[in-house]
Amino acid sequence: MRVNPHYRELAESYLFSTISRKVKEYQDAHPDAAVIRLGIGDVTRPLAPAVVEAMERAAAEQGEAATFRGYGPEQGYPFLREAVAAYYAGFGVELSPEEVFISDGAKSDLGNILDLFAADNTVLIPDPVYPVYVDTNRMAGRPILFADATWENGFLPAPDPAVKADIIYICSPNNPTGAVYTREGLQAWVDYALAQDAVILFDAAYACFIQDPALPRSIYEIPGARDCAIEFGSFSKMAGFTGTRCGFTIVPQGLTREGMSLAGMWLRRQTTKFNGVPYIVQRGAEAVFTPHGLTQIQENLDYYRENARVIMAGLTQAGIAFTGGEHSPYLWLRCPGGLDSWSYFDRLLQEAQVVGTPGAGFGRNGEGYFRLTAFGDQDATRQAMARLAALRF
Repeated sequence: MRVNPHYRELAESYLFSTISRKVKEYQDAHPDAAVIRLGIGDVTRPLAPAVVEAMERAAAEQGEAATFRGYGPEQGYPFLREAVAAYYAGFGVELSPEEVFISDGAKSDLGNILDLFAADNTVLIPDPVYPVYVDTNRMAGRPILFADATWENGFLPAPDPAVKADIIYICSPNNPTGAVYTREGLQAWVDYALAQDAVILFDAAYACFIQDPALPRSIYEIPGARDCAIEFGSFSKMAGFTGTRCGFTIVPQGLTREGMSLAGMWLRRQTTKFNGVPYIVQRGAEAVFTPHGLTQIQENLDYYRENARVIMAGLTQAGIAFTGGEHSPYLWLRCPGGLDSWSYFDRLLQEAQVVGTPGAGFGRNGEGYFRLTAFGDQDATRQAMARLAALRF
């Protein structure tokens, strides 16, 4: 028996596990400290009433023999696949419900989708980046190249025609930088992928925060994308399902490589390795797209947008340069005083009792930067920014 040797290439501890350990150590030593967490991107607002009511009805159905449901379709119930397709149609993207696959979250699918691709495919990933993209490919031993996202290019790297890649990750709005691609920026990547015969894995988990209609919410708004892109969506940030777990992956029916349908391959993979999302959860997700549901989730999104505005104002007052916040729940700031990311983390925790995320945890280009999130309590967010602004470097 041999273990997977590529696990030796992973960092010993996942980024957020390290943060949790450091915060626990500080709180154990300072039990009276009121620590404010603006680090991990977990939501704090409750589920919308329309969602809760739908789940309650679905739970009651499960208690009656006439309406009880056991195993459901691994790719999702038709009612939810149709609701997702109708939602996309609302901003001009036409999808067949059969192209929508319901899952327990974008994070899972971003890793599981790699079952469709050979282990010797070259992967191109922006840096800094959500660590899951890198770690899931390292586990499989794939060669990885990085596209430099820097302050100078607005943390939105453009493709380099001289670089050969087979799998390309794009996240817009971006985690961690909050940067958002324009249509022209995404068109360049689609054209590059088509020229390379590559596949784009497009993470749209934060698309719900985009307010400018000129900015694309889906890669399928870009001509040619259906021939080269798979899109991942999530109810976690859009509707507060971080603890409930539901998402979706869109695989166009015409997307093929080496004569094989990727949608067909994904269906085969899911029916083999996945039992589907619970019926009760899917009924709750369906309710997100009702008129009442859409109104209620917008109220929660506006709450987080106000937090982002507060953080933007606080950083501006403190003279700290940043990106993000306008169309994203994340704000990506330059560490003041020339501090490195973890040193700034320690200063914030020890002197202001505020927790953020060191940029170094997102890749080489993240060193010297820091991520704050808008998912906290509003009063706590205001207090955190007052504390941050009071620090001197």
